[in-house]
This record gives sequence, C-alpha cells and structure tokens, in this order.
Amino acid sequence: MLLAVTVSCVASAAVSRSDAGDSNQPQRYRFAPSTVMEMAQKLASREYAVERVPDNSPLKQLTYDQFRMIRVNRESGIWRNEQVPFRLEVLPAGFLFTLPVSVSIVESGMAREIHAGPRTFDIDPSVAKILGNIELPLSGFRLQTRLNSRSVWDEFVVFQGASYFRAVPKDAGYGLSARGLALRTAHPMGEEFPEFTHFWIERPSANASGIVVHALLDSPSTTGAYRFSITPGAETIMDVDMTLFPRVALDNVGIATLTSMFLFDESERTRIDDFRDEVHDSDGLQIVLASGEQVFRQLRNPTTLQVSSFTSQAPKAFGLVQRSRRLSDFHDLEASYERRPSAWIEPTSEWGPGEVQLVEIPTDLETNDNIVAMWKPKEVIQPGKPWHTSYRIRWTKTPRVLPRLGRVTATRTGPSFDGKRRLFIVEFVGAGSETEGLTLDVGSSAGKVSNLVLQPNRLTKGIRASFELSPGDSTVAELRMRVLKNDRPVTETWLYRWTAS
Repeated sequence: MLLAVTVSCVASAAVSRSDAGDSNQPQRYRFAPSTVMEMAQKLASREYAVERVPDNSPLKQLTYDQFRMIRVNRESGIWRNEQVPFRLEVLPAGFLFTLPVSVSIVESGMAREIHAGPRTFDIDPSVAKILGNIELPLSGFRLQTRLNSRSVWDEFVVFQGASYFRAVPKDAGYGLSARGLALRTAHPMGEEFPEFTHFWIERPSANASGIVVHALLDSPSTTGAYRFSITPGAETIMDVDMTLFPRVALDNVGIATLTSMFLFDESERTRIDDFRDEVHDSDGLQIVLASGEQVFRQLRNPTTLQVSSFTSQAPKAFGLVQRSRRLSDFHDLEASYERRPSAWIEPTSEWGPGEVQLVEIPTDLETNDNIVAMWKPKEVIQPGKPWHTSYRIRWTKTPRVLPRLGRVTATRTGPSFDGKRRLFIVEFVGAGSETEGLTLDVGSSAGKVSNLVLQPNRLTKGIRASFELSPGDSTVAELRMRVLKNDRPVTETWLYRWTAS
C-alpha cells in the first residue's frame, strides 16, 4: 500500500545539526525489487487523485527569490557522518513545486520515509515570517559525491518537479533536463505532465561506484514504476528501467525525453539584440540511425511552433548535444554555457518502430526550456497490461560515436549577394582540411539548391561547405548535406529546417 506523505518541518530559521532522518524515527516496512511495480499496478486500478499544496498556502505564494531563501542545511544531509561515497539532501516544496512527494531510504530490504525536521532547512527570517508554522513538505532530492575533488562533495543529480531530473558529469554544470515520461507534447489537446510521487534511494555500500533510485509515477493517464542505476564520473551514466500501467490508451507518448533551451547562436541573428554571440544549453539534435548514418540537426528558435520527426525505426542512439565549448563562443562570464552537458540516449531493450521527434517552441527568454527531443513509439500502449522498456542516458560533454566522422561545428545563413536566394554555410572539423577528392551531397525538400562550394578553412583547420537555396513559393524546406569521398561519407549528415518566417 502506498504510504501517505508525512512531514513535520516547522518553517523557522534553522541552526544546524543531525540527520534529517533522525526526527520521529518513522516506521520501517519491507521493500523488494517488485515493491514499486506492485504499487504502480494497484494504483492504476484506482481513479487518479493527488493532494497538492492548496492555492491559498503561503508556500504557493512564494516568489522565486523567496523560495531560494529556503536553503538545505548541509549538516542535515543523509549519510553525512557515515562511510559511504554518497550523500542525500531532501528539497522543500513551494513556489512552482506544489506536489508534496515522499522520499524514503532503503537498507537491508527495509524502507523508511524521511521526515524533515526543524533543522533540515535554513530559512531566511523574512520567509519564515511569511510561512508561519505551516508544515513544509518535500518536493524532491539531490545526491552528492566527490566528483571533481576528494575534498569537495559535488551535487551530481537532482530529481524535482513532475518527472524531471538532471545530472552532470565531471567538470560540467547543470544544463538540460530529462523526463521520466512525456504525454501529448505539442498536442492540440494540451500536454499532460506525469509526476514522480514517491522515491526510494538504496543505501550504497562503502565501496559503491553507483547508487540506485526507485520512483513511482502517477498521472491521469498512467502510472509507472522506475528504477535508475546512477554512476557518476567523467560520464555520469544512468540506466533507466521503466514499466507503465496505463489507465487509458496512450497514443502520444515520449520515452527518454530530453528538455533543453535554445535562444540563438551564430546561425541566425535577425531578431536577436544581445551582446553575446550565442545563448543555449544545447545547439543540436544528434542521431545515429539504425542504418548507422550519423545525423546532426541544427536547433532553431522559430517564430512558430515546429515539430520534426526522424527515422521510422529505433535509432542506435540520439541526444541533445552542446558543441560550443569555448567561453569565446558565448562571451557570457556568468552563465557558463560552455560547461553545459550533452545527454546521449542508448536503447537497452527492443524499441521497435517509431520516431525520434524534435519540438522547437518560440521563446524570447533564456529561462524557458523550449526544446524537446524524445522517442515516440508507433504502437498505441494499451491499458490493462504492463508496458516495459529500458535505456541508458550518458550525461557527457561529447558523445563518443564510431566511426569518427567530420562533425558540424557551426551553421550560418544570410541572403545571397543579389538578395534573391538564401546562403547557407556549414563548418566541419574532423574530416581533414583538404578538399581534393571530396564532393558535396546536398538536397532540399522544396525549391532549388545551387552554387555548391567546398573549401578549406584555415581558421578552424577544417572544411567549409556552402550552397544557396531558392525556395520559390515554398515556406518550409528541409535541407540536408554531407561531404563524400568516393561516394562514402566523411562527415555526419547536416540537417536544417528553413522557414520563410
């Protein structure tokens, strides 16, 4: 049976001491590998119902800045005084995080729920006055380890809000996020956001290299049981095992969903007034198709919603990647966009027919996540029986893909000299700097391409490819280009969606 959320954190300015789990010593109960699966299956047979923070609660009225004044007391971290390589810190509810969640620890086959005590959070006195004596529920948790230094405990993964989570590898900062499940993304009916309502974290051994997290998902359309096996390092690797128990037929599902932000880069600056050269958490969608073809789709911030689909069979891998890795790419001394990770998805079970889908949403703010990439199964997932799949996420700087081909490092576009056509310039590195014996393979779904040019680029020590597009009466054109030698690709395939707007 699913345990109710129990919290007892009084909103007051805290000092510091003790493990958050020491307060009230909650009852323990048996936990087995099948526990979450059984909970999800039972929950699916009931009508959907969750209790959120009430609209009139001071927690929901907090501003972003006020919510940030509720800080985790580092002295209250779970396992802080134990010989284990990980630490756990729970996070408060409030602001946008209106669903209280349960967070439990599993040890020796027994689970206990964490009860936040009066010293779990340090609350600014001005915020404590607003909250009064209301209970402060939990909204998620974060994990720490000695990722970059033996003397510093670095946060490397956080689960908070709906089914969102994110992670970092060594020498990187947070950027894009992942989701446990996406439903009806960019659908006329409106999107549904499933939520993780309960987490169980297994206590690691003294010499553990990774940690295991279990999660129960709930939404009006489905429940789900998730297991995350997480190993931090130069690549932080997550093995995700998920089983859905649909309440209704699911015909618009996103598996292995990634969410990111793309405001602008050098590819198109016509409506951007900004001192920086680029602003984005990710600059491209990278795919290795079932055929082995390597594809890079340049991201855009469109003026109207754009939805693109790729492949009809499960890819070997795909992900949202950040290829701009120099401070000089951005000239932003605060945001550190050059340190944002890429997220690389690899199926670990049979995915079958379906498509990689990319959603690009117009935005004027870099605080908005306007990019979504996911795997959409072709099949309708039917209610009444479990549906299982699995995959691996590599949070990394650069996905390792073989064979090594020349890769896109920049896309630029502007009018031709006479203003009648659109000029596209694409930079490739990793395919040498000589063009003898190379040819350009360029195509467009609409209009005509002309003036194909391939030349060495002394600046990048790579090669530059360019062409011009005459769109005619078309308002959309899907562009495709790669560099060949003896009819074999020496670069990945560059994709771009041109729109008249």
